[in-house]
Amino acid sequence: MFSSPPPFDSSPVFSAGLGIDIIDTMANVNLASVVLRNALRTKVGTRQAHDLVAEKIGKREVVGHGWNGMPVYADRVDYPMPAIRFKEPTRDVLALREKEKGDWKKLSVQEKKALYRASFCQTFAEMKYPTGEWKACIGAALIVTSMSLAGMLLLKAFVYEPIPETFDEEHQKAQLKRMLDLNINPIHGVSSKWDYDNNKWK
Repeated sequence: MFSSPPPFDSSPVFSAGLGIDIIDTMANVNLASVVLRNALRTKVGTRQAHDLVAEKIGKREVVGHGWNGMPVYADRVDYPMPAIRFKEPTRDVLALREKEKGDWKKLSVQEKKALYRASFCQTFAEMKYPTGEWKACIGAALIVTSMSLAGMLLLKAFVYEPIPETFDEEHQKAQLKRMLDLNINPIHGVSSKWDYDNNKWK
């Protein structure tokens, strides 16, 4: 059995350990500057990531891990608990959340719905309701097919050369007669199916 590698630790203690290894190999590097630089880099990176997330989600509360570990909202039947709430909190919603900490029997149906809509965009019934998207798919497929047919007809009318005269029935018959007269492929080919004694097909 293989043992899993130890988890990476980005703490200043671990960074100091890396700094000591660097000092051992490079005498001109100052340990204090290495530790300080790593600590600042970690803090700045964390702050930038936090600011980016806060900019994207606004004041919406992060309430869980989510289906991909990112603070995004998505209505999914297979993973019904998004990482963040659907709406930013308002005074009314905050008041309802304080009220819901008590007895739920004191909440009206409308208040329960308002609390639900503050956290979720759709119910399961709304997520499972047919959208009619198949109609758009069939329509797009028919449009592409009709455009292809129109393009083929235009190419045939204005681009392609006319079919050679050797493709008509008279020339085809003459070519077949010539092949039989020359006894082409007498074992398995067309001449093997012709009765030369009676001048007819076998």
